[in-house]
Amino acid sequence: MTGRQILKGIEFARPQNAEPLLLDLYLPAGETHQGGRPAVVHFHGGGWRTGERSSLGPAVDGFGLSPIGQLADAGFVVASADYRLSTGATFPAQLEDAKAAVRWLRSHAAEYGVDPHRIYAWGDSAGGHLAALVGLTAGAPDFPGRGGNDGPDGDDSVAGVVAWYPPTDLLRMGGQARPDAVARADDPGSREALLIGAQPADAPDKARAASPLGYVHAGAPPFLLIHGTADRFVPVEQSTSLAAALEGAGNAVELLLLDGADHMWASPDGNSGAAERAIAATIDFLRRQSEQH
Repeated sequence: MTGRQILKGIEFARPQNAEPLLLDLYLPAGETHQGGRPAVVHFHGGGWRTGERSSLGPAVDGFGLSPIGQLADAGFVVASADYRLSTGATFPAQLEDAKAAVRWLRSHAAEYGVDPHRIYAWGDSAGGHLAALVGLTAGAPDFPGRGGNDGPDGDDSVAGVVAWYPPTDLLRMGGQARPDAVARADDPGSREALLIGAQPADAPDKARAASPLGYVHAGAPPFLLIHGTADRFVPVEQSTSLAAALEGAGNAVELLLLDGADHMWASPDGNSGAAERAIAATIDFLRRQSEQH
C-alpha cells in the first residue's frame, strides 16, 4: 500500500503572454485498479481576481476540514488548477484555462491512474462558475479550437459538475443581491465587471457569454449545486435559477440549499456545520456518479 501523494506545481498550460499555469495533483493511497480511478478537477474561488489553487478560501480553509484531502481519501484523484486571473486577462481566458486543465488530465490519465471517462469538475464561487461552464460548453462552437472530441488531447468534457455558490447569470446577479450584500455585481469595478471588462448592464452580450445559464442544453452532465440561503456575495437565486434551467432541459440536477449559511459556509457563530454538509454531499454525489460509469 502506498500513502496519499501530493505532486505540487505541475505545469499544464502556457498561455501566450502569461505565466505558465500549474496544478497540484492529489493521488489517493492504495493501488490503482484496472481502468483507473475517477478524478476531479478543482477550480478555486476569489472573484476571478484573487485566490490560489488548492485553496477553498480563507473561511473554508480555516475550518481545517481539507475537502480536497477528503476527496482523495474517498478514492478520487484531484487536480487543483490555476487559471489566469482577471487582473491579467478578461473572459474567456479563465474558461480556456479550465478546459486546458481537463484536457491535460485526460491526456495524462494513464500516467496517473485516472479513468478518462470519469473526470468531474468542481469549484467554489468563481471556481464554481468555471466548473459549470466547463460542464456546459464541452466542444462548444463559442470557443473555437478549444475542445471538441477530436481525440484525448482535445476532449474537454466532464462526466459531472459540483458547484458551490456559483455565479451563473451575470446580468441578473446585481438585482438579486440581498439588502445586506457585501458585494453586488452592478457595483462599479465589481468582480463581475473586472471579469468581462465592462459593467454587466453596459455589456449584456459579454455578461451573457460569461454566464453558465446561457449554455444550458439537453444532454448536459449531471450537476450538484450547493448554496447557502444567506449568501451575501453570490445570491442564492444564482443556483436556484441554474437548477431550474437544467431540470427544464431534462438534465439530472441536485440542489442543496443550506439554511442560514453565508458565502464560504460562514455562519454567525462560526461553526463548520454547513461546510461539513457541503463536503459530505459533494463526496456522496461524485461517488454515486463514478459508480454509474
